[in-house]
Amino acid sequence: MQFQISNRLSGVHGSAIRELFKLGADPNMISFGGGNPSAETFPCAEIEQIVTEVLQKAPVSMLQYGLSEGYMPLRETMKRYLAAQEGFDFEKNELFIVSGGQQCADLTTKALVNEGDIVLTEEPAFVGCLNTFRSYGAKLVGIPMQKDGMDVDALEAALKAHPEAKLLYTIPSFQNPTGITTTQEKRKKVYELACRYDIVILEDNPYGELRFAGENVPTIKSMDTEGRVIYAGSFSKVMAPAFRLGFLVFDKALTMPLTVAKQTTDVHSNVLFQYVCDTYMNQYDFAAHLEQSRKIYRAKCQLMLDTMRRTFHPAVQFGQPEGGLFVMAFLPDGMDAQPFVREAIKRGVLCVPGSAFLADESKVSNGFRLNYSTPTDEQIVRGIEILGKLTHEWIKE
Repeated sequence: MQFQISNRLSGVHGSAIRELFKLGADPNMISFGGGNPSAETFPCAEIEQIVTEVLQKAPVSMLQYGLSEGYMPLRETMKRYLAAQEGFDFEKNELFIVSGGQQCADLTTKALVNEGDIVLTEEPAFVGCLNTFRSYGAKLVGIPMQKDGMDVDALEAALKAHPEAKLLYTIPSFQNPTGITTTQEKRKKVYELACRYDIVILEDNPYGELRFAGENVPTIKSMDTEGRVIYAGSFSKVMAPAFRLGFLVFDKALTMPLTVAKQTTDVHSNVLFQYVCDTYMNQYDFAAHLEQSRKIYRAKCQLMLDTMRRTFHPAVQFGQPEGGLFVMAFLPDGMDAQPFVREAIKRGVLCVPGSAFLADESKVSNGFRLNYSTPTDEQIVRGIEILGKLTHEWIKE
């Protein structure tokens, strides 16, 4: 049979990163391509204890259908946690548990964005969410990133040019793919512009608790007095990605449409793993667990940066992430990183070309993203040395 693919998916390509995972399965390949948290951070023994105990004492409640909005004890735990950590006001806001952080983007888009609507996004940005927007027929307009966050002048110009835009997507802390953290000044400016031009912000913060350097910067949601910021969080980077659990914080006026959006997507998220998260946060030392994760990522990031400084051509630019899982390097202006990445793969090192993260996939990018959370220390040094040698071959004096 000849199938006719829907308009929603006909223009959406599979994630370049997920495709690269297939290459990363080669045991001889050094992979900086993924975004997996380090397996060292998984609380395996504690998870085993929690699951064993609850399946002995209350198996039916864990294996039966659950509420679309999420397991109530975990919702209450997260409300207390976010009120204390981020200053969120749950008199005005609601919180749902969802199936992974990316479902936050899916439900938000389903509820608020029509086919043909404009979505403004940082550029580069997380390809998973860009593809979510594309799958609903949204038209993406990229706002360039600067060293301290989104270019707010370009953002205002885009808001003036597209007053009908429905959504602004941003990852202010340890951005994927660049590793950039948006300053407090710029976060305030982004929120002010959103209020002035009446647009909803989707603030994606899957890495926020993985700060291992610098000072904490308040979330945009903590500044929100108008209910226009929808906040997305995830347990994938701080607990275990296989749980497929995230959480969405939003103005209570959106409760019904987001409930319906969730029910028509997957009915509810995994009850057993919601119970695990809730029990871990309340009965184990979650703060110590986070600190140990930060320690691991601090060391891995510093090792990668030190090796890059030692081996990369001086014309290659890169920042100093203060948290998260990524750093992005940039070849000189005008160069295309795609053939550089292809050559690196031939030499046994996997990284992701910056073009994979652009709103307009046809544009050229001189950047390539590197992940430091998954490879071993030995792989980091060896892989970066190979890339460093390649930068000197690629960049002519």
